[in-house]
Amino acid sequence: MTLAGRNIAILIAPRGTEYPEFAQPRAAVLDAGGAVTVISLAPGRAQTTNHDLDPGPSYTIDKTIADVSADSFDGLIIPGGCVGADRLRASEPVVTFVRDFFERSKPVAAICHAPWVLIEADAVKGRKLTSYKSIETDIENAGGEWVDAEVVVDRGLITSRTPDDLPAFCNAVVDMFAHANAGGMPMSG
Repeated sequence: MTLAGRNIAILIAPRGTEYPEFAQPRAAVLDAGGAVTVISLAPGRAQTTNHDLDPGPSYTIDKTIADVSADSFDGLIIPGGCVGADRLRASEPVVTFVRDFFERSKPVAAICHAPWVLIEADAVKGRKLTSYKSIETDIENAGGEWVDAEVVVDRGLITSRTPDDLPAFCNAVVDMFAHANAGGMPMSG
């Protein structure tokens, strides 16, 4: 499957995004021939973490949230990490950016604690999704149906639970982003 000609946005918090949940989907998109734009709240570099506490590698920010629009991208990846997802959901420009993907019917992938950002964007109501177990109640309170599965695909939204699910998550990301047309995401599956 190829993502040639596709430009995928990936969010990263200035600190606290879970390293494998950022690095592995990013690598999967690049390996499939897609372009990836790393987006954060401020310019410079962002420090990832491992297990929310231990430092991971840092990454260069390609664009700040103030300088991007969902119209410029074919899909969006939101990595988890408790601290990183919390920082992202507290940013109104990030929440608006995420909401815009859903309003434009563009595919979105979120793993671990990243569905917190989806909740803030009012994007889980009536959807089936998964996440890190501790935010199951948050998803249900926002009108989503939480399921315990390594990957869930529902109307252009891909979700997974933890870094253990990254192989299935990355495969679903590449598949969904490859099959979404320029006008939006497939509405089934």
